[in-house]
Amino acid sequence: MSRSTDRKDHPISMRLPDADVAMIDRAAALKGRSRTDFVREAAVRAAEEAVMEQQLVRMTEDGFAEFMALLSAPVEIPVGMVEVLRRSPPWEAGFQPKG
Repeated sequence: MSRSTDRKDHPISMRLPDADVAMIDRAAALKGRSRTDFVREAAVRAAEEAVMEQQLVRMTEDGFAEFMALLSAPVEIPVGMVEVLRRSPPWEAGFQPKG
């Protein structure tokens, strides 16, 4: 059975200002989703983030030392990234595409 036809056992009802509903409807339409699907997905994503923010990260003493060493190591800048960042953005006047 597809997800959209599964029985929903826990309805949630909200009262929202017209402006909020309009924004939600606009965003849902841009994503090609129904209002219900859009709001459910956004609420679940926010809930997952809130739970993950409260998760305790445990590691061994050696693992923590390795983690700190990686954070403290000098940054290696990829040469290709520097070249890309030096280019003019395509929306600026005088842009000439390569090729």
